[in-house]
Amino acid sequence: MTASSPTRRRAIAAAAALLAAARAATPRGAFAQGSTAPETRKAVLGYIALTDSAPLIIAKEKGFFARHGMPEVEVAKQASWGATRDNLVLGGGRGGIDGAHLLTPMAYQIHTGRIVQNGQPVPMAILARLDTNGQGISVAEKHRPLGARLDAAPLRRALTPDSKVAMTFRGGTHDLWLRYWLAAAGIDPERDVSTIVVPPPQMVANMRVGTMDAFCVGEPWNAQLVNQRLGYTAIVTGELWRDHPEKCFALRGEFVQQHPHAAEAMTAAVIEAARWCDTPANTEEMCAILGRRAWFNVPVADILGRMRGEVDYGDGRRLMNTDITMKFWRDHASYPFRSHDLWFLTENIRWGILPEGLETAGLIAEVNREATWRAAAARAGVPNAETPAGTSRGRETFFDGKVFDPADPAAYLGSLAIKKLSAA
Repeated sequence: MTASSPTRRRAIAAAAALLAAARAATPRGAFAQGSTAPETRKAVLGYIALTDSAPLIIAKEKGFFARHGMPEVEVAKQASWGATRDNLVLGGGRGGIDGAHLLTPMAYQIHTGRIVQNGQPVPMAILARLDTNGQGISVAEKHRPLGARLDAAPLRRALTPDSKVAMTFRGGTHDLWLRYWLAAAGIDPERDVSTIVVPPPQMVANMRVGTMDAFCVGEPWNAQLVNQRLGYTAIVTGELWRDHPEKCFALRGEFVQQHPHAAEAMTAAVIEAARWCDTPANTEEMCAILGRRAWFNVPVADILGRMRGEVDYGDGRRLMNTDITMKFWRDHASYPFRSHDLWFLTENIRWGILPEGLETAGLIAEVNREATWRAAAARAGVPNAETPAGTSRGRETFFDGKVFDPADPAAYLGSLAIKKLSAA
């Protein structure tokens, strides 16, 4: 049979017809029905040099983003939380970033426009929690003889309205831990001290020049302060609230809307990285990676101890094998409980950052994408036994006996003696 024979031409025509029919029956484009392939291979994610950015860094270093179809994810260092906000507002398409390792309350502050120029809301989505515990409140060496620890009251003898206590962003997690600790001791953070904003990597340098009395920040900066004998850790924040929520993995809402499968794929990669980070056999390697010049550029010794559960407070106290240091996966650390977002919003209301009467339930439903986390966990092969049954962790008890019941946040707010509420 020759190439021009009628039989061959009929076979080719039949095959072409079948192919055309198959194409017509199959949805086209990135959003093809039944497809879970990422719509894009690229995203730009920001991070601050804090140990709880590890899931993003490890997802890049260990190829988890690539494994889930996102090989061109870039993890880019940010100078401060303010810079992170500005780059999120810009977005990846305009030279900014698509998502970030983020202070959980910032996602809501950006979403509502509270911290955006001209008050313009920029929709945000929380896909995962990055860690629990793992922050610290540190005090200058000159105040060590006063003995302020879990109880900050001894500092009242030294603090004045001009005393500077630093946190990393107004209304962020570090601000809230610092305010809670001071207020529980009767020290009003609005009147009795001056609260200032300092980027995390600059905390130790500022303490060295004697411009600050205390600060709250994540690791490795509390450990570095102790290692340089510039002060001591009064508390690790797991003592204030055991297994408290911390940073989140957040994306711009526009990115999630346009690339839902890519958002799920990146979340799956972050979940895999969180599980890897929480495997004890990986701790030393993780800390070595974070310490590299490309990421934190700090001595590994400043990171490793507290990641092993070893806390040298710098005032003679030491803890070994403690369970109140940073967790990435254990005890549902990665799952974005909606009850925890409600606590962050309630505390932002407490300090006048968000208004009284805020409709929190609807806001949380807009921002918290726990359903995406569950889909991503399945994509990452997480056993059902390792995922929480519900969206609330229930009642939470703090070191001073205060109880937050997510069913009644107003009662919690009413129980707090020191606060600064504002109208809408």
